[in-house]
Amino acid sequence: MGRPWLDHPSWEVVEEAAEVSGRDVARLLLDADQKELTRTANAQLATFVLSLVVLDAVERVGIEPSVCAGHSLGEYSALAASGALAYEDGVRLVLERGDAMNDAAEERHGTMAAVLGADDDAVEAACQRAEGEVWVANYNAPGQVVIAGTPESVEAASALAKEAGARKVMPMQVAGAFHTALMAPARARLRKALSDTTFNDPETPVVANVDARTHDKAAEWPSLLSAQLCSPVRWRQSLTVLGGMGAEPLVELGPGGVLSGLARRTLPSATALAVQKPEDVDELLSVLAGKAAASPLEAHHGERLTTAVRLVVSPAAGVFQPEDLSAPALGAALRGQPPAGLVAGTAVEVGALLGMVGGVEIRTPFAGEVAGFLALAGERLVAGQPVAWLRVDRT
Repeated sequence: MGRPWLDHPSWEVVEEAAEVSGRDVARLLLDADQKELTRTANAQLATFVLSLVVLDAVERVGIEPSVCAGHSLGEYSALAASGALAYEDGVRLVLERGDAMNDAAEERHGTMAAVLGADDDAVEAACQRAEGEVWVANYNAPGQVVIAGTPESVEAASALAKEAGARKVMPMQVAGAFHTALMAPARARLRKALSDTTFNDPETPVVANVDARTHDKAAEWPSLLSAQLCSPVRWRQSLTVLGGMGAEPLVELGPGGVLSGLARRTLPSATALAVQKPEDVDELLSVLAGKAAASPLEAHHGERLTTAVRLVVSPAAGVFQPEDLSAPALGAALRGQPPAGLVAGTAVEVGALLGMVGGVEIRTPFAGEVAGFLALAGERLVAGQPVAWLRVDRT
């Protein structure tokens, strides 16, 4: 899963992870077979690192999130993306988490199964009626719930779920009963690692798995991550929260496209896409620059963006005011034209002022040529929303 990124500048993230972890992360991403990657510790390290490779690639073109969330292990990637968790600390925590969960799974053998076509209440009732050690582990999407526990209890709950109308139950190839009480030994071990880690207040809100609520204080996250090991992942509920916050598009970063599929199932009207390989970054830029294609800048209509394009994003939420607020310029901007003085083709240096949002200056971190504007005067922006796009020298 790492091979598409091998020659990308963001591959340096893999080299940094190898130094921090003392493990051959590149081999895990390039050459490891399924049996080796099924081991919990290896799977978690490889997935976390590749997610951060993709995040680095997206950030290199000027894209930043306005809100973050991650499914199970992905919560650590979300915290790194929000600035709440340093990358090196994330690697160390993921290593400890993976090893602890692996040991807990060896101590108490467990398994998981996906229940399809039944509502949450029916699956919960099936687990209770099984009268064993089986619980709901993931609320993934409408009609998709994962259960976990001892093999015999999962088998019993699966049969009861089918009797209650489940269309299908699919056993999962996993090493343990994650997000259940069987992970209690791992929780005790992880709690120590979390207490030794410095967390920062997230720069963007992060929706937590445990309660599907946003948390923006550093002090909250150690207990949330500890509780996550033995609590169900409320992903469907988290997606609903993201939709209610106006998160658009929903972008999955890392290997696979399962989460974007769950997002489309949970929020049918939302745009959801996955960035799995370098060319997907171009597609993401094209989606975010859709406003530019619809603007009167006909010279750029339909042009495909490449990684030689950089987006300048809003550093805060608020009403956008272009750099030139004279009456003629404001009127032109409100008619969908770029602000006066910063027309398409204008050369700008690093630090050039593009405008203000909520009293905060918007300055470009790139030097290049203004290609177009994605925000209009008077438009209300959220933090991380693209304001303009520039053509820059690849070097």
